[in-house]
Amino acid sequence: MPYKEKEITKLYYSIGEVARMFQVSTSLIRFWESEFDILKPKKNKKGDRFFTQKDVDNLHLIFHLVKERGFTLKGAKLKLKENKEETVVNFEVVQQLKKIREFLVEIKQGL
Repeated sequence: MPYKEKEITKLYYSIGEVARMFQVSTSLIRFWESEFDILKPKKNKKGDRFFTQKDVDNLHLIFHLVKERGFTLKGAKLKLKENKEETVVNFEVVQQLKKIREFLVEIKQGL
């Protein structure tokens, strides 16, 4: 059986790393943190923010609602407050469909 390296996952991400993940500015991440109470990054004494994987997942949801689906901030807050579970399920379905589409496009290009 060949050796398989474990995928390394970080416990905390800096605000710069998170901003690069979403290709947005750090000020937008800080703004969303102040607007959405589901974002609770850890802060050190200096005030640097450290985001957990849960925070990153919540940012994915916010990004999806605001940037991809075109919700206003007020609408996104309301959607997350009313039925977060349904929003999470819908988001996961959309992500899976995107992966399937990419796979099918690769197959098409290989023909």
